[in-house]
Amino acid sequence: MTKRPNFILFVTDQHRADYLGCMGHPVLQTPNIDAMAAKGTVWDRFYVASPVCMPNRSSLMTCRMPSSHDVRCNGISLDKRNVTFVELLRDGGYRTALIGKSHLQNNSGKPPMLKKPAARDGYHEAVGPLAEGVRQNPPEHIEDEKDPATIDTPYFGFDHVELATGHGDRLAGHYRSWLLEKEPNADDMIGAENQLPHDYACPQAVRTALPEDLYPSAWIADRAVSWIEEQGDEPWFLMVSFPDPHHPFNPPGKYWDMYSPDDMPVPQAFKSNDWAPPPHVKGMIDQREAGDANLAGMGTIGTTAREAQEAQALTCGMISMIDDCIGRVRAASGAADAVQIFTTDHGDHLGDHKLLFKGAEQYEQITHVPMIWSDPTDQTSTRTDAIGQTLDLGTTILDRARVEPAIGMQGISLLNEKRDYAFIQYDHQKTNPGLGIGPRVHTIRDARWRISVFDNVEWGELYDLENDPRELVNLWESPDHANIRAHLILKLARAEIACVDRTPFPTSQA
Repeated sequence: MTKRPNFILFVTDQHRADYLGCMGHPVLQTPNIDAMAAKGTVWDRFYVASPVCMPNRSSLMTCRMPSSHDVRCNGISLDKRNVTFVELLRDGGYRTALIGKSHLQNNSGKPPMLKKPAARDGYHEAVGPLAEGVRQNPPEHIEDEKDPATIDTPYFGFDHVELATGHGDRLAGHYRSWLLEKEPNADDMIGAENQLPHDYACPQAVRTALPEDLYPSAWIADRAVSWIEEQGDEPWFLMVSFPDPHHPFNPPGKYWDMYSPDDMPVPQAFKSNDWAPPPHVKGMIDQREAGDANLAGMGTIGTTAREAQEAQALTCGMISMIDDCIGRVRAASGAADAVQIFTTDHGDHLGDHKLLFKGAEQYEQITHVPMIWSDPTDQTSTRTDAIGQTLDLGTTILDRARVEPAIGMQGISLLNEKRDYAFIQYDHQKTNPGLGIGPRVHTIRDARWRISVFDNVEWGELYDLENDPRELVNLWESPDHANIRAHLILKLARAEIACVDRTPFPTSQA
């Protein structure tokens, strides 16, 4: 058999596609990630399966859509009945490791926001495994990613696991155990209550007192380098997963003021007097203006132009630290002939459409993510406008490793196949002012158009991204675009059919 390559998959968290030097950012410097792009292929149209952490990370691992692997929204742990591409690599003789963020299992300890309906008077209600239409997640299938002692290996196919769980500087998992060993007083240096003075007004701007060498990104790079240096002749796969640049916006040390808010662009929506936001976006903006937004939460909030510029600058600082860390890992792997891949789990509005963070709004800023594939056997610099999605990464890695995918994996190999469009599923527990409780949105994004259809509302979204790349003119009600809308809805229907599960596979004729 031809010698199989090693792989390093770099994954960031909440990192939109245009926030890299090689993707055209006007200020941000990312020389190490750009070096990967300079000797590899950059996908200019790469999309998530879902713009939320747990669903999209589960799609990355299983090569399946959320409706197939069942992690529709945050708060549903990936059941180990799902086969991951990492398990297939391991079965094929690869050594496997995960260092950093996983987020395949719940780790908050908080109760769900969605409530089960109450039983009707006089009706018997089953409890336990009979309470839902499918028996869900036996206890032995769930670990607490905050507690290293609960993680059994292989973990979704990873033989070696070192976790950094959470966001910002207050992380749990193996990282926290290491941090407290290195700095017993670390709890006095982390979190908003211990932050250094600053004059930023942006929600969740936190100037951490934690020094750079104790910050999670640095630890992840250190552990990744150590693991690479321990490897022998067997082929290996390493996922290096950074929790940044997800909010809170807290780049440490020199990275805090590496970029000035004054140098960041004011988003177009703040300059467009005639922009009419759709109801679910207007609801978030109105909620912030009324003082009712959850500024400390994870979901979308309205923002001001200045807050947006501050969030952009701090995000750039966090990405620059990641880029420096990636440079160290790439240097350690220099002689390993590793295929190096870079992507993220979803994006952040960062002020576009007067919003921060992410939610039910399916704009490019949260669905379009970076993807770089750098293979030592082909160092040609290439850009492609072919459409790919997160669920295609695992199947592409398997193809390059000469390992067959499992039946029911829905990803394609980006080495020799193309998609006509991206199909994106959004489902969440959160309440959206324009959509109600538990919003659901399904989206088709092809080479020119984006259409989004919402559950339980009569309106939708249709954008011509060729003539309106900022998605400011909703054409859903336009009579001139009725045929386009019908054509895209047909595409959506076919996408829904295509992702109906092929497992279990037939065992006989009947």
